[in-house]
Amino acid sequence: MKALVKQKAEPGLWLVDVPEPVVGPGEVKIRVLRTGICGTDLHIRKYDDWAKSTLTLPLIVGHEFSGQVVEVAEGVEDIQVGDLVSGEGHIVCGKCRNCMAGRRHLCINTVGLGVNRDGAFAEYVTLPASNVWVHRIPVDPDIAAIFDPFGNAVHTALSFPMVGEDVLVTGAGPIGLMAAAVATHVGARNVMITDVSPERLDLAGKLGVSLALNVAQSSIADGVKQLGMREGFDVGLEMSGHPQAMRDMIANMTHGGRIAMLGLPSEEFAIDWSTVVTSMITIKGIYGREMYETWYNMSVLLEKGLDLSPVITDRFSYRDFDAAFDTAASGRTGKVILDWSDAAPRA
Repeated sequence: MKALVKQKAEPGLWLVDVPEPVVGPGEVKIRVLRTGICGTDLHIRKYDDWAKSTLTLPLIVGHEFSGQVVEVAEGVEDIQVGDLVSGEGHIVCGKCRNCMAGRRHLCINTVGLGVNRDGAFAEYVTLPASNVWVHRIPVDPDIAAIFDPFGNAVHTALSFPMVGEDVLVTGAGPIGLMAAAVATHVGARNVMITDVSPERLDLAGKLGVSLALNVAQSSIADGVKQLGMREGFDVGLEMSGHPQAMRDMIANMTHGGRIAMLGLPSEEFAIDWSTVVTSMITIKGIYGREMYETWYNMSVLLEKGLDLSPVITDRFSYRDFDAAFDTAASGRTGKVILDWSDAAPRA
């Protein structure tokens, strides 16, 4: 089968022929239809310091995907050949303290699809049945392919109550855009999103935010005035990993404000801890998705009319992966999708 492989310890990815994966005990084999390009995939392609210290090569990359089930191992229940599915890319041990307590998203032994084991940028992928999410209601395969990052957005946005609250989202990348859409959909009063990319801020406008603010031109305090707010933000969703974004967010929170931080900084940085303490601000780190409450929430949000289609801005054949990766790395787009549906069908 064809697969995108990190073959060499240098920048780049290679489209090569590799053996089809074999279904193991308790696993499901899936014919991949669509994949989404993630920031992690960009790091792997670039082969930066994180990639050098994390990956064992060669590796099939990719963890955002949708596909159709073609084979299930004996004993697997509730998953049928032909089902449209997405995959939870964090594979947990099931035996550590958090797993045993039902907090699987906190598993200390998590293995990442497309990072620690062969991933989904391929014609076929296998996963433990417990990591396969079957779409019981109709979902476009493009949308199903971004359930992983959509889950990050939902996990972040729903960490704190949203109804009637004023919400600040810093970072209008694809996950920030989806988090802003969720906040608006579930009843936040004002949702302001910030970025420096006019293209991404234009996308935010299509998702119904109250204000898409270019922080290269205006301050968050200016945005507060534009919205007619008398106090700071109740909830902050930090999606950029940028030090100044976090500092500005803290400076514009109301007393008792709550911040969910998904953005991953590239290095340590200082913040105003005096304000955090004296304003009694809560900061919560977010990683991945709650298994599988977030997945249930995602499906219901779509069922109840949340429209994520504006977030997907570019589609490419998997054969044009280099152009797709260049587009995703530009920082000016929404989600970039690779289409694998024209790959050779299974004999």
